[in-house]
Order: sequence, then C-alpha cells, then structure tokens
Amino acid sequence: MTHFVVAALGPAIYDLGCRRKTAHGRQLAGHAGARFRRCAVALLVAVGLLFLAPIARAQDDPLAALGSGSFDGVRQGVDTLAISGNPRAATILSALQDGKLYLRGDHALFIKQGDGSYVVAGTGQPAPDPGDLKPVRVNNAVRRSLDAALGALRLFAPDAATRAQAAEAVFHSRDAAAIPALNRALAKESDPDVKRTMEQARAAALLTANDASDADRIAAIAVIRARGDLEARSMLDSLSGQPPAVAAAAAEAVSAIDFRLRIWNLVQSAYYGLSLGSVLLLAAAGLAITFGVMGVINMAHGEVVMIGAYVTFVVQQLFRAYAPPDLFGLSIPVAIPFAFVVAGLVGIAIERFLIRFLYGRPLETLLATFGLSLILQQTVRSIFGASNRDVATPNWMSGATQLGGIQLTYDRLYIIVFAFAVLFALMAALRYTPLGLQMRAVTQNRRMAAAMGIRTPWVDALTFGLGSGVAGMAGVALSQIDNVSPNLGQGYIIDSFMVVVFGGVGNLWGTALGALTLGIVNKFLEPVSGAVLGKIVVLVLLILFIQRRPRGMFPLKGRAVEA
Repeated sequence: MTHFVVAALGPAIYDLGCRRKTAHGRQLAGHAGARFRRCAVALLVAVGLLFLAPIARAQDDPLAALGSGSFDGVRQGVDTLAISGNPRAATILSALQDGKLYLRGDHALFIKQGDGSYVVAGTGQPAPDPGDLKPVRVNNAVRRSLDAALGALRLFAPDAATRAQAAEAVFHSRDAAAIPALNRALAKESDPDVKRTMEQARAAALLTANDASDADRIAAIAVIRARGDLEARSMLDSLSGQPPAVAAAAAEAVSAIDFRLRIWNLVQSAYYGLSLGSVLLLAAAGLAITFGVMGVINMAHGEVVMIGAYVTFVVQQLFRAYAPPDLFGLSIPVAIPFAFVVAGLVGIAIERFLIRFLYGRPLETLLATFGLSLILQQTVRSIFGASNRDVATPNWMSGATQLGGIQLTYDRLYIIVFAFAVLFALMAALRYTPLGLQMRAVTQNRRMAAAMGIRTPWVDALTFGLGSGVAGMAGVALSQIDNVSPNLGQGYIIDSFMVVVFGGVGNLWGTALGALTLGIVNKFLEPVSGAVLGKIVVLVLLILFIQRRPRGMFPLKGRAVEA
C-alpha cells in the first residue's frame, strides 16, 4: 500500500509545480510562492495517505480492524466481520464478547480456549506459544455492535429458538446495519412466531436508519405498535426529531399501547388474585370442615399447615439421600399423601386429647388451641431450627409462560389446579362416602344424628383429621411459594377464618367463592392503597357484610344450625 501511494504521488507532485521552469525566467520568481504552496499541499496529501493506509487496510481486513487498538476500529471491525461471510465470524465475535479475544504486539489475534490454550483467531489453528498477549478492549458502543452482529449471524441458525433470540437481540439493539441480514432471513423464515419477531426487529432497525422514508417509518411504527409491550412503548416514546407524520403516528401508537397495558395490568392483577385465592382456599378448606361440623375455633390450624410444609421438606431430603437425581421431580407428588396422613393424624390427636374435653366452651377452646399453636411452633424450632428450610421447586413446576400481556408462572398455575382438585375431591367425599353422609348429618342436627345411631365423637375425630389432612396438603403447596419456617401458618390463619365466615360456615362452595373474592379484591386494592391498608379495607368491608348477613354468603340449612 505504501509503495502504491508513493508511486501514485510522484507524478502528481512533479506536475503540481516542483519542476523547474526554464523558458520564462522572469515568471519563475513571480510564481515561486505559488509553487511552494502547491508543493506543500502535495506533501500533506502524501503524508495523509500514508497515515490512512493502515486504516484502509483495516477496512479491507476486519481482523486487522479488531487488532487496531482503538474502540472505533474495533467497532468497525465487528460490523465488517459480521457481513463478510467469514465462517469463523461467529466464533471470533463470541470470543470478543466473552473477553477471550487477545491481541499480540504485531496485531495478530488469538482466542483463549476453556483449557487455557490459544488458537489463531482467523484460522482456528493451535498456537502453542503466542507470546505476550493482551485482551482486546471493548466499550459500550462496541458491545452494542457485538450484540447486533451476533444477532444478525444467528438469524440463520438451524434452531428456531436461536433465531428468535437473535431477532430479539436485534430488536433491542436497533442496529440499522442488521437490516440486510434481516431481509435475507425473513425471505427464508417459515416459522410464523420467529418471522413475527424478525419483522419487529426489522421495524426497530428501520426507525434508526438514516435513509428510511417516512412511509417505511410509519409502517415500522405499526409493527412495533402491534407488539404492544413496555419495550415497544419505550422505543416509540424515545423517538425524537421525526417528521410530523411520523411523530403523530408514534404518539398515537404510544397512547394505544398505554391503553392495552392498562387492560393487561388488570388481567394480571386478576390472575394474581386468583392465585392468592387458591392459596386461601387450600388453607381454609380444612378449617371450613372442622369449624362447620364442630363449631371449634381452632387457632392451631395454621400450625397444621406448617406441619405439611415440613413434611415436604423431609420427603425432599429423603429423595436427595436415597433416590436417583432423575426422580427428584416426584418429591412433591409423593409429599402430598404423606402430608395428608401426618397432618390428619396430628388433627385426630388434637381432637382426642384436647378439644373433645372443651365442646360447648368456645372461649376455652380458642385459648387452648392458641396455646397449642405456640407449643407446635416451638417443637418444630427444636427439631428443625428457627431458620427457613429450603424446599426446592421441581423442574416441571419451574418457569413461566407468556399469555398475551400477562406472565403465568407454572408453580402458581399448578397450585390453582391443585386447589380446585382438592375442593372437588372434598365435595365428592362429603357427598358419596358414608363418612361424608354422617358428617352432613352431624352438621345439620347433632342430637338427631346421635339418636339415629351415628357415633358423633368418632365423626368429630375423623372430621378434625380430614380437615387437618387438607391443611397439610395446603402446606405442600405453600412450600413452593413461601418460606418454610415455624411461623408459616401465622400468615394464613386470620385470612382463613375470614374466608370461612365470609363464604358461610361449613359450606365448601361458599369457602371457594369467598377465597377467590378476597384474593382478587386484595390484589386490586394493593396497588392503590398498599398491602397493609388494603387488608384493613378488606376487613372493614367484611365486617359491614357480616352485619347484613351474619351467616355468610351461603349459610347451611338445618334445625341445629338455624336454632
């Protein structure tokens, strides 16, 4: 390159006036200053071209640009390498992004492998002794170019998920240089979801392209408007210096996205309320049975829920110790019947050794069960410690999915399904089993049921065991979304009583509707008034409701109940 510049400049300098004029001596002196200036300009041009020779070579060779040592050169090398068609482009750019691209003093590039060895960046050949190396430095501008370049390169990956991630990366970077690659990828793409993401990325890139027409920009705004999420709104809201027609289209799109986001926020709050309501339903279903049949105010019900959570912890510890790792996902399904049995036995023991001596004395029952709750908490602290216990979420319950503008987490979805499965199983047990028939008889008229030969003490014990077993299963579900600690049940006991009273004592349909109503109302009030004030508002509204309907929404029918 240097020889070419010198060879090209020699005649030019000579023609610019460095030759001696011999025919006109008197003009020589008059034009001496002009000739000097022309010679100086020619020399400056020569020096400038000699200085720019490495830059021109770097533009022709993207690897030379990456080794130029300047941030602008590195960024230019990234952009050039991405469209060069070099089969090692993705490898080199990934190494640069990961901080594994190194530079030698002679501007040769090497990639550091995972085992500490080096390979030549351009060829991939091993480099046993590359010498003194230093990492290629990057700044934010280079990182943005890297994201866009790697995104463009991955647009043609065989895996659809990889192509979608690449298009999403281009959407975030909004790099106009990726438009040609996006056009080629869109022409080949057959997956509709990936194609839609690529169209959104192309629209985002068009908004930053200097040569895009107003019609193209307005069409791009329409595509981004259809996306309708917070990122799309932020992108359109940040547009500035646009022509009036483009600015008006962007403002209209932002208003439409805001309205859509408000609707989706309401739907998201309703989903969160449904999730909270399902948790309250699990915690209150067992209490509805015991409170409805026996009229016992069991303040230790929350601790039975806590016992179910600790049973889940113990089952997972046994799986870790004795079962193959592939079977760990079965720990939660296995813990459900174990929690039911253990919590049910605890409930029967509570009824047989404590509560049956206090029937007809509600105040003494309340105080006794409150003291029992403290004893159970301290027992768990002595066995498992006061700190939180780690209950892992299986892989099949982890993650989330996007439905429109809301995010549905799998653990909450499974809990909602599980809560209604427990509800329907309880209703079937109460309707179609002999125990359920006896429980309904005792609930409606205890003395008449006893006169008909029903052993009401055993019905009371089994009913308390059934309610406690359901509470234990609730503890399994709560272990996936809350901290497993000795105080786990304290956060749900008051809400459980509110649900039972609001829905109707002993009525499972009323309990379900009451739990969902309180859960949804709580979630809609929290953004407005805060969590604490929201609960206070719900409590005040519940008190006002009970003043009008003391038996709840769906009161039980029966002579003893109505007496």
